[in-house]
Amino acid sequence: MFEFSVRQTDLAGQARLGTLTTAHGEIETPAFMPVGSLGPVKGIDTSDLQALGFRLILNNAYHLYLRPGHEVIAAMGGLHAFTSWPGAILTDSGGFQVFSLAKLRKVTDDGVTFQSHLDGSLHHITPERAMEIQEALGADIIMVLDECVSLPSSRERVQEAMLRTNRWARRCQSSRRRTDQALFGIVQGGQEADLRVQAARDLATVGFDGYAIGGLSVGEEKAVMRAMLEAVVPELPTASPRYLMGVGMPEDLVEGVARGVDLFDCVVPTRHGRTGWLFTSFGRVLIKQARYARDEQPIDPECRCPVCARHSRAYLHHLFTVGDMLGARLNTLHNLHYFAELMRRIRLAIEEGAFASFRTEFHARRESLDMVCEDVSAERSDGGLVQPSSWEKQG
Repeated sequence: MFEFSVRQTDLAGQARLGTLTTAHGEIETPAFMPVGSLGPVKGIDTSDLQALGFRLILNNAYHLYLRPGHEVIAAMGGLHAFTSWPGAILTDSGGFQVFSLAKLRKVTDDGVTFQSHLDGSLHHITPERAMEIQEALGADIIMVLDECVSLPSSRERVQEAMLRTNRWARRCQSSRRRTDQALFGIVQGGQEADLRVQAARDLATVGFDGYAIGGLSVGEEKAVMRAMLEAVVPELPTASPRYLMGVGMPEDLVEGVARGVDLFDCVVPTRHGRTGWLFTSFGRVLIKQARYARDEQPIDPECRCPVCARHSRAYLHHLFTVGDMLGARLNTLHNLHYFAELMRRIRLAIEEGAFASFRTEFHARRESLDMVCEDVSAERSDGGLVQPSSWEKQG
């Protein structure tokens, strides 16, 4: 069971309010998906995710294929039963992981042969095998196998990967056996706008349940990513959900929504939480810094998350300093709440016809915060508002 409806579109732009209906519940869009590559969202129980308001998470087929194995998960009743997650699940086919984690790999039109990053064992994944794995996992939304290219790459190499991805997409569509899973095509094309337009138009003729935009946020300038969205999104069917893969900084969510994107995923809130980077209404807090050792305030006095309701910055600083796993868990809970609340506010702004003003105010506030961050950059040993280090997409 899978349906998508657009309930409202912002009059001043392309932002839209929608509802995804799956066998495991409804998801209000635009929505952000926490990432549980290995099954769980690291350190977070499924009841926590529900309480925070999440109804859709991402699991990764590459990681789960390698361990514990899709056959094991299928025998346990599928991902929902295996992980005790009652909401909806999207599985990434693993194309990005194959090309970023595999020790060695060889790509042909048939598929990709690669060495596991865990033990060096050889594996061969074809589009048909990718469908077999994801059907065994039992996710609500599954992805075609795609070929990702690194930056920089020549136009010829980008075009080759794009054309191969589209051929693989057709094979995925032809080989699917389950009718209760939605299948999304993936638009590749690097930083070549015309290639991305070509890919999107071609995939639209095949007819997928949704469309993802892959291969962005891999090191290119933000202006380039936004330009690619502006080229691609108008080519995708308006009645289908649009998913921007692996993108999750707050400003990128706002700008993606402004360009008509419905779904996002990223490890930013969870990985940043584990490393002590906390998102707040007044900037980013690095909780390990000494200035918080005696700070009785919550992380963010404006926040209504369970962590800010109960714990001080001093306590979280202590947990991080001594390496207690509770610190990583509490930091992650706070960050996930921030992202859930950001998406709720975005949806409310669209509903009220006020997304344009929300977007303007959001960026104006962040620009003023960036100036504060620059002011303390020379004193980072005791400053609290700092910019995050470069973040990774997977894990």
